[in-house]
Amino acid sequence: MKHIFKILIVVLLVFACKNNEEVKTTESESKVFEANWESLANHKADPEWFHDSKLGIYFHWGVYSVPAYGSEWYPYRLYRVNEYPDYKEYHEKNYGKLEEFGYHDFIPMFKAEKFDAENWADLFKAAGAKFAGPVAQHHDGFAMWDSELNPWNSADMGPKKDITGEILTALKKRGLKTMTSFHHARLRQRHEGDSIKWDTYNSHFAYHPDFPTSAEDADLKKFYGNMPQKEFDQYWLDQVNEVVDKYSPDMLWYDVWLNHVAEDKVQEMSAHFLNNGLKTGQEPVLIAKHDDLPKNMSVLDIEQGGKKDVSEKVWMTDITVSDKGSWCYTHGQVYKSPELLLRNMIDVWSKNGVVLLNISPMADGTINKEQRELLTGVGSWLDTYGESVYGTRPFHIYGFGHAKAADGAHGGQSAKVEYSADDIRFTTSKDKKSLYVFLLGKPEPGTKINLGKLNNIGYGPATPVKRVVELKSGKEVEWERTERSHSFIIPEDVELSGLANVFKMELE
Repeated sequence: MKHIFKILIVVLLVFACKNNEEVKTTESESKVFEANWESLANHKADPEWFHDSKLGIYFHWGVYSVPAYGSEWYPYRLYRVNEYPDYKEYHEKNYGKLEEFGYHDFIPMFKAEKFDAENWADLFKAAGAKFAGPVAQHHDGFAMWDSELNPWNSADMGPKKDITGEILTALKKRGLKTMTSFHHARLRQRHEGDSIKWDTYNSHFAYHPDFPTSAEDADLKKFYGNMPQKEFDQYWLDQVNEVVDKYSPDMLWYDVWLNHVAEDKVQEMSAHFLNNGLKTGQEPVLIAKHDDLPKNMSVLDIEQGGKKDVSEKVWMTDITVSDKGSWCYTHGQVYKSPELLLRNMIDVWSKNGVVLLNISPMADGTINKEQRELLTGVGSWLDTYGESVYGTRPFHIYGFGHAKAADGAHGGQSAKVEYSADDIRFTTSKDKKSLYVFLLGKPEPGTKINLGKLNNIGYGPATPVKRVVELKSGKEVEWERTERSHSFIIPEDVELSGLANVFKMELE
């Protein structure tokens, strides 16, 4: 009898294990994403790590960094000789006739001899970034990775270095999440058969029989996007999948124009990336502008701008350190002041946003002194006040003040609002036990900061305030609550920041 009982126990255990394996298999299979919007909607668009991160860095750096004239749209404007004659004039004065020296002829001049992935990764971490990565391919068809698909790539030409591989490896060693951005959906020439439309907007390179943009050479056709739509759509997809398979970035970021790629290819891209995340144990994030991807499976990015109020859903803005609109390095480039840059970043954080900050390396791989000082200045401020930024969530009101925000060129408000100490912003800790008050400037000691109404029902936070401290020093400051407001006094004996200052209201 005992023998039969033992056999029965074994049978039951085997059945239980098998059943458990089947459950696990079913669960695993249920998580595999199919290439359709219904399946992709099951993806959590904004994982906790992304919501907590607040700051990332990427860089516009490529062949367009060689002429360093105008902007990274140099190749677009170069071949539109009637609309942008100054580009043709600059080009021919410095490099020769456009018919003889095309954009692709800059590639041997893009040597990146001073590129140091370890140094760049150290700089990004010192700046307070929690994720970073390259513009993997801009509109111009040059791949910044070791590609087997695109013959025009940084490992085989120009730098002769796997830029994407080196920088992502260095970032991962330092515990940063990684991203790659893709802009090449715009590359294909869409009007080669219609001379009236050769230089219209929807194609990055203008088609013209006098220029290499119309060359029939198989490789040049890939570089200049001179190929049929169906062939291009597959080429677009294959390159993204190659980067995902080789480097497994945590984030893919898209610079619009996905509507120019076949919808099924965009779905295939999304499913491939998300399924790769399942294999690697990552929590991947897809980021796009406008309506390029459904909002239930991606994060919205607003270029050079921000929300005008608190958003229920986390979002992103990509902004650049330059003050005049160029995203790549250009001769005589002018940069934002530290005050302008950081205060606008705080405004984004107060509205449930994440900042993607762009820098502009020179063609040789130098990140110049001005940009380094901006980055380390932001990082130094975050070293002191990071508690009020990383891992926080928005308050139910973002703040108040007197600054006037112009509309952004790509939606929302401008990323260049002039704030002062009269402008207040808020964030809260996840546990709701701390309310952080940002003063977007340096107030005078002894100034009374009146916070007014902090709750839509009544005049205070959800729970009573225990004390108020200046975050840098931890010094408790004089504060007061009335029936209609909270206020505190700027202490006389603390060293304040010239960029922005934070006071912490500790709640019961």
